[in-house]
Amino acid sequence: MTVPAAEWAERALAEVLGQVASTADAVGERFPLYADPDTGEWTTTGRGSWAGGCWAGLLWLRARSTGAARDRAAASACTARLAGWVDADTSARGLILWYGTALAVEDAAAQELRARAAEACSAALDEELGLLPWGSAFGGPRLLARVDGLPGTVPLLALAGPAAAAAHLRQHLALCLPGSGTEACRARDLVPAWSHEGRAGWLACPEPAPGWSRGPAWLLLALADVLHRPAVAACLPGDPRGLAERLADAWTGPGAPLVPAADAARQDGPVDTSAAAVTAVALLKLSLLPGPRGEAYARRAEEILQHLVDRHVVRGRLLNGCYDADKGLAVRHQLVWGDFFLALGLAGSAGLADLRTV
Repeated sequence: MTVPAAEWAERALAEVLGQVASTADAVGERFPLYADPDTGEWTTTGRGSWAGGCWAGLLWLRARSTGAARDRAAASACTARLAGWVDADTSARGLILWYGTALAVEDAAAQELRARAAEACSAALDEELGLLPWGSAFGGPRLLARVDGLPGTVPLLALAGPAAAAAHLRQHLALCLPGSGTEACRARDLVPAWSHEGRAGWLACPEPAPGWSRGPAWLLLALADVLHRPAVAACLPGDPRGLAERLADAWTGPGAPLVPAADAARQDGPVDTSAAAVTAVALLKLSLLPGPRGEAYARRAEEILQHLVDRHVVRGRLLNGCYDADKGLAVRHQLVWGDFFLALGLAGSAGLADLRTV
C-alpha cells in the first residue's frame, strides 16, 4: 500500500526532530555545526557561525511539532543568541537571521530581531558594487560576491524594500551565472565566488570552484524565494521564472542525480546530501507557483526527500553531507544545515510549514 506523501513526510519528520531533541541536550547553549558520522559527536561554535540560524530553525520546527511551551522557550532563547549578528559585516546574515526567525511567527522578539536585521542589511548595501558584500566577519577579503550570500538574504532584504533585494540578486546573477539572461545558461557554468580588486574589477575566486554542489542549490533557492515576492521579481531584468526553471531542469531532467557529487569534477569523490536537501526545498517552493510544472517539481522534491530518508538518514541523522571537499573537512558528516533543510522540506510536505513564507 502506498503511504500518502503527507503521512510519510510526517513520520520522517518526527524521526529527524527526535534527533534534534538529543542534539539540544548534547550541545547546551552552543551551536552544532557538524557531527562525526560514526560517533555522533558534534563540533560546535559559540555564536553559530554562518549556520546558526539553521539550528534555531530546527528548534522552531520542533516547537511547532510538539506545541510544548518548553520547546518554544528553547527556540526563542536560541534565536535571541543570534542578535549579535545583526551588525556583523557579512551577507551571510540572511542564512543566520532569516532562517533563525522566519518560523518564529508568534514570537515578538524574533520578529523584532528580523526587522532590525533587514534594516541593517539594507543600510550595508554597497551602492557602487550593487550588492551586500560577503564581508569580513569570517576573515579574508570583504569585497566578495558569493552565491551563499543569497539564501535568506534576498527575502531579508525584501522586508526593507524590493529594490535592495533585487539589486543584490541581480549583481550575483550577473557574476555567478554567466549568460543568466539567455536560454543557454546552465547550472554547471556557475562561478560561486568573485572578488572585487579595485581597478581590475571583479575577478573569479579559486574557491569554491565551479562544480561546488551547494552553488546551484543556493541559487535556485534564492530564485524560488524571489518568485514568491512579485515586487522583487518585477525589479529584475529578463525572465527570473524562466531562469529558475532552466536551473531546475538540472534536477528534474533525464539522468538527474538525487544527490550530487560534492565536486562535479570528482564524480568518484564524496557526495553532498545537504545540497540535495536545499534543492528539495527550492523545488517545493517552485511547485507552489501557478503553472504546469508544479506537479513535476513536487514529485521530484518528494523523490529526493524519500531517497535522503531511505538511504542517508540513520536514527534521525542526515549523513553524507560534505562541508568542504577541497580541504577534506567533514566530507561524510551530519551537517546542521543539511538537517534543517531536510526537516523544512519534510515540514512543507507534511503541512507543518508554509514554504512560501520561510
